[in-house]
Amino acid sequence: MQYEIFIEKKLEFLVFLRVERNLSENTLRAYEGDLQQFAVFWDGLPGDDKKYLTCRQLFERYLVSLFYKKIDKSSIARKLSCFKSFERYVRGQGIHLGLKLTRPRLDKKLPIYLSIEEMNHLLDDVNMQELPTKFPYRDRAILEMLYATGVRCSELINIAIGHVDMTQRTIRVLGKGKKERIVLFGQKAYERLQEYLTHERPRFRNAADIVFLNYRYEKLTSRSVQRIIEMFRKQLKIERPITPHKIRHTFATHLLNKGVDLRVVQELLGHQTLSSTEKYTHVSLEELSKLCEEVHPAKDLLKQDS
Repeated sequence: MQYEIFIEKKLEFLVFLRVERNLSENTLRAYEGDLQQFAVFWDGLPGDDKKYLTCRQLFERYLVSLFYKKIDKSSIARKLSCFKSFERYVRGQGIHLGLKLTRPRLDKKLPIYLSIEEMNHLLDDVNMQELPTKFPYRDRAILEMLYATGVRCSELINIAIGHVDMTQRTIRVLGKGKKERIVLFGQKAYERLQEYLTHERPRFRNAADIVFLNYRYEKLTSRSVQRIIEMFRKQLKIERPITPHKIRHTFATHLLNKGVDLRVVQELLGHQTLSSTEKYTHVSLEELSKLCEEVHPAKDLLKQDS
């Protein structure tokens, strides 16, 4: 494929993903970046390589360059997903790239999460007046809402007042691929939200108004929410990083540890496939194993025998 055709089809492909596939803004930005990085790599190739190498050979060289840059496997896997989608798109227009891509085998990582005691400390014991923030009610409501609902950071910042049913304690969330789902929140999250709306949030003008605002009364960014969670992390005096997504991990893990059905958790998280949710069962089984070791009656017998 000539460079000019690649650039033309790249732009068409991104429009296709936005309009037809309804991909999230984050995914669109990532795919656009992946395609642009390949374009930069292409620009730097010698003229003979561009002329004589096949598309597959060019892409193999690109992957080798990523390896030497020590790009992690998950990022390479996403780039491959991008180019597999791109290859399918241009194939539909009669252009065959012949890439024959295979995703790298990813290392399975257990999700990092907070214990129930750590979450309870942050939600109940931290002195709100001592938090280094101008909006303590807002920040505490954000932490409570992330834990109560398991929503993604990108979903939280887009919640409008018209999405919230305070009577039923539900929120209509627009997730990945612009798919709607309903999440639930309890009494404590309800109270924290009411406190924020009463003490810090200006009055709503219409149902489209965003709930959580910054100091300029504009929608918060994902980075702002990350800073808020980092502020709370410091209250725990722990070194491991805590992000909004790890609060989501915590929500899912705690539900499963309490015996909630896996498919219910899948629905609340907005996962398209059950396999995405199953990673939390490994954590739950780990917790169960620890519990058995602590309370199993055979434990004392073993000590006596030794």
